[in-house]
Amino acid sequence: MADDLGDEWWKNQPSGAASSPEASNGEEGGGNNEMMQQETVPIPAMSKKAKQPKECFLIQPKEMKKDATKTRRKRKVSLIILTMKKITDILGKSEPKPGTPEDLQKMMKDYYSSNHSVIELEELHLPDSCFLKANDLTHSLSSYLKEICPKWVKLRKNHSEKKSVLMLIICSSAIRALEIIRSMTAFRGDSKVMKLFAKHIKIQKQVKLLEKHVVHLGVGTPGRIKELIKQGGLNLIPLKFLVFDWNWRDQKLRRLMDIPEIKKEVFELLEMGILSLCKTESLKLGLF
Repeated sequence: MADDLGDEWWKNQPSGAASSPEASNGEEGGGNNEMMQQETVPIPAMSKKAKQPKECFLIQPKEMKKDATKTRRKRKVSLIILTMKKITDILGKSEPKPGTPEDLQKMMKDYYSSNHSVIELEELHLPDSCFLKANDLTHSLSSYLKEICPKWVKLRKNHSEKKSVLMLIICSSAIRALEIIRSMTAFRGDSKVMKLFAKHIKIQKQVKLLEKHVVHLGVGTPGRIKELIKQGGLNLIPLKFLVFDWNWRDQKLRRLMDIPEIKKEVFELLEMGILSLCKTESLKLGLF
């Protein structure tokens, strides 16, 4: 057949024709054409506006925002801790100074000046005669109380009024109140002492105990003492001594009046009849 067609028979074939007579009908030839057609199909270009699939992002936008918020919070907490450490270091290195009546007077003036007139501030000022000798940091609680109240035994024996106490000791927490009660054993003797704080003790129970028993000493927090006065469970008129747990510091080296919420409650308590009793000199203030 090659002799009939000539040695260069393929040159006479039209373009696109099969390479051999059998190739147009053969399976192999057909398969090769299909592959050639598939290879020459142009791939459409990706549109500029086409968005990448979400799967290509390692972190979704919401997760990124959450992580950023957590990072900011961590930085803020770290800054607060660092500031507290600096304050604690300063207080720890500084020599403790005992509180004085002038410290209380100044705090009172600063606190009341925001909502009292000049005339009212003058009326709130306490005379020096209402203050007892302050603790110079050499006393235990019992020795300090014996010094400021040498006639305690006689006062205790003459006290018979219910819903009242002869002496109030104000501290910052329930735990501190328990420590104070344990540390004043040498002074209190047979005196009846009542815990005046909110932790684990309902106010109704405290009111009933004050109504039934004669109490000589009350140790507690200013918030609970305020509530007892409001509900009529505690009468301040028989009160002779009010002692602040002034110089004691907690784990953060804060004193009683260094805690804003406690400080606020102390000054609110003073306005509930205590300041007027101090001016009549029937009540004395002490700073332990």
